[in-house]
Amino acid sequence: MPTVALVVGSLRKDSINKKLARALEKTGADLFSFTTVAIDALPLFNQDLEEKLPEPVLRMKEAVAAADAVLIVTPEYNRSIPGVLKNALDWGSRPMGEGVWAGKPVALAGASGGSVGTAVAQSHLRSVVTFLGMKLSAQPELYFTDRPELIAPDGTVTDEKTKGYLRRYLE
Repeated sequence: MPTVALVVGSLRKDSINKKLARALEKTGADLFSFTTVAIDALPLFNQDLEEKLPEPVLRMKEAVAAADAVLIVTPEYNRSIPGVLKNALDWGSRPMGEGVWAGKPVALAGASGGSVGTAVAQSHLRSVVTFLGMKLSAQPELYFTDRPELIAPDGTVTDEKTKGYLRRYLE
């Protein structure tokens, strides 16, 4: 079963993007083995730290390197990607020649309270992952409009139409 490194670009405990990530993981449990990649403890990127990479950076890079593909689920902050996600992407690309992103298949998704609230963030993210040499899955796109009745707090999709939508995305 292919392994997917799941990266969520939000640190908030009750993040709707974390909820969407859990729903994708549960919905696709028979398709993929998901590994959540922690990015919350990464220090801000600093090239001075590359000589001896901090432990959280090593753990993140090992998790991504071991995966067959990457799924990034991100909110949109000020019409772009969150700084914590950009920081993780930067760490994963360094030191020069030792990045873990190049050649990795990647898919993008995002949730917001609005109908296409992560469209601009995903557009920016497409630019970054392409530059990093990732193999971007351009279609289908997933811009998820969150409503409390669609996904339970544990990630169980409670609405059959939504479950079908997420399943088709994963397939």
